[in-house]
Amino acid sequence: MTKNIYNKNMIKKRYLTKFVYKDLQEKMIFIGGPRQVGKTTFAVNIVADKFKNHAYFNWDNREDRKKILKSTWPGDADLLIFDEIHKYKNWKNLIKGEYDKLKSKYKFLVTGSSRLDIYRRGGDSLQGRYHYYRLHPFSLAELLEKTNKVHIFEEIVYHEKSYTEEFETLFKFGGFPEPLLRGSPRFLRRWHNEKIERMFREDIRDVEQIRDLGNMKLLSDILPEKVGSLLSINAIREDLEISHRAVSNWLNILETFYYHFRIYPFARTKIRSIKKEPKLYLWDWSEIEDPAARFENMIAAHLLKLCHFLYDYGGYKAELCFLRNVDKREVDFLVTIDRKPWFAVEAKLSDKKVDTSIHYFRERLNIPYAYQVVKESGINQFSNEVYVLSADRFLSSLI
Repeated sequence: MTKNIYNKNMIKKRYLTKFVYKDLQEKMIFIGGPRQVGKTTFAVNIVADKFKNHAYFNWDNREDRKKILKSTWPGDADLLIFDEIHKYKNWKNLIKGEYDKLKSKYKFLVTGSSRLDIYRRGGDSLQGRYHYYRLHPFSLAELLEKTNKVHIFEEIVYHEKSYTEEFETLFKFGGFPEPLLRGSPRFLRRWHNEKIERMFREDIRDVEQIRDLGNMKLLSDILPEKVGSLLSINAIREDLEISHRAVSNWLNILETFYYHFRIYPFARTKIRSIKKEPKLYLWDWSEIEDPAARFENMIAAHLLKLCHFLYDYGGYKAELCFLRNVDKREVDFLVTIDRKPWFAVEAKLSDKKVDTSIHYFRERLNIPYAYQVVKESGINQFSNEVYVLSADRFLSSLI
């Protein structure tokens, strides 16, 4: 049993709280994110605390479905919360109609475990009526209850203090609230099994028609082994003995339900970059057994959280990419704004010697800042325009 450093009161201080509340004053808010990342808790226990009265409706509940379809809303509420309503094929038309009629009386908050911003079931567009946020698992900064202000095209101001214990707990148990709170390896193993089964049984099967659900589950079983490598659909197709089209479709569906995410190479002719194969990472890095791959995935998840926040709230076109050219020079991550490089990150378990690829790409792409992030605690060096520092110091400076 690992010492539990998770504070239950942090549930009331999720990193999006004040931003969602502010945006609710002008538009609907959609909140997407992985199963069990805390969307319902966030909506009901946090955002609702800022309103006098609220009403919560879950599409999976029979009585709630009846009320939704009959448009039966309580007269004393000022906030309506709809959970998993995307499972209803005409949900967009329903929400659009109710919002257009009642937006002067109610605020609308919609949550779901699929990407509500692109989900195509349900007709009329909701364009211009909502803001969309992606709720991420706990990062190190959020675990430490830090409210960092990250400014684009400025240096990531890392903390001098070390946070070894908190980092190791997050590395081992991942950032999802329940296993992080429990701090139990046995609970984590059972939670992994139940999460995957429920994702297929209660989420994907409800909204997607999959003929070969068994092989799709096998695909999810092998994806943790693909983390950090160039993703070859042909190789997976051969392993599972199924069509290229099926693998591609299943990967898209699993990505829609926030099981994994893919990042793509940053393409520039001056570095002779590769242009096709992405790299794949999981939203829950605690599923990955290999320590190096898990560490790289943890860094990727933190950087994606930063990019999503800058996009969802700040409106910046922030993207997470990687660098690789035909000569197989590679840097793990590049964060860009409007396709312009901001900073590069190379993840290493223990190697403090600066990777030569960082210098190569930094010079050719004029990357303002470069970091080599190592798992070992207590590292803080600056070598030829590259910061070499511990992951706990670097990650504690993000969102």
